[in-house]
Amino acid sequence: MNTNTIQTTEKTLKNSNRYAKCVEVSKRIRWEIEGDVIRGREFDFTNKFLPDGLSLLNDMIFLTEEECRLLSQIQGRTYANIFGLVERFINTKILEVSRDHALGDQSALEAMIRFSDEELKHQALFRRIENMIAKDMPEGYNFAADANEVASAVLSKSTWAVLGLTCHIELFTQAHYRESIEADEGLSDLFKDVFLFHWREESQHAIIDELEWRREDEKLNDVERDQAITDFIDLVVAVDGILQGQSEADASYFCMISDRTFSSEERNKVQQGLLRAYRWQYILSGAEVPQFTQVLGDLINEEQGKRIADALGTLI
Repeated sequence: MNTNTIQTTEKTLKNSNRYAKCVEVSKRIRWEIEGDVIRGREFDFTNKFLPDGLSLLNDMIFLTEEECRLLSQIQGRTYANIFGLVERFINTKILEVSRDHALGDQSALEAMIRFSDEELKHQALFRRIENMIAKDMPEGYNFAADANEVASAVLSKSTWAVLGLTCHIELFTQAHYRESIEADEGLSDLFKDVFLFHWREESQHAIIDELEWRREDEKLNDVERDQAITDFIDLVVAVDGILQGQSEADASYFCMISDRTFSSEERNKVQQGLLRAYRWQYILSGAEVPQFTQVLGDLINEEQGKRIADALGTLI
């Protein structure tokens, strides 16, 4: 047996073990929406939903403490809705690529089936959260993006690009919880628990994302990979378009339900502050996660990395 064959066999065994470990952890940490997360509770509107490290409300010095709390709650509502949105296309792509394992590694197949089942549960969780928040907040909130339309647009791009975006999303989910949400004692307990339980399962998903992204990369030639990077940049730009629209909608809603009238300059500052926060939450924070930069760096060359960095630079 030559060296390349030995290395391939060792890599295959290592990857199979990683899929099997994801299955083991998935079974051990399994949770249910009502019994484990909600537990008969309601959201506490005397507290913020998102920590300042994500909401970036410290930059809006013209807002009162009460207004900052309200804007945090609006951001938290959108945060939950964004995750419900992206998990629609993530689940569809995972189901698609899982077919490659159907007559192969059954640990990998089981890991991906469990991944899909958990993503469906997460979508149900975020629909539940939206309904709970909606009944206690004034009417007028609008989440403009349609999950099926967004999924169709995302899935029109290459599998490499979609898996790259998926890995990015599920890694920043973990970073947000560990670095910001977990440590903030001023947040709604229920809101924190939603993202605690979400984080627990997303930790396994990120491992599978990396395995599948690397596996897909091995199929591509240089021309195909270069096009995939173009697709990835297109997806980042499309995400930013969603964030621009939602920041406008959330700013309008905030100004409408607040107890005072804001000047046009203040309204613009709210909208720009929200856009800056949303870009940080859903794009830029993920680009700084070491695991993501490591995997991406393994798959692309220096010139391709510069193309991505230049695209991100326009959002700062």
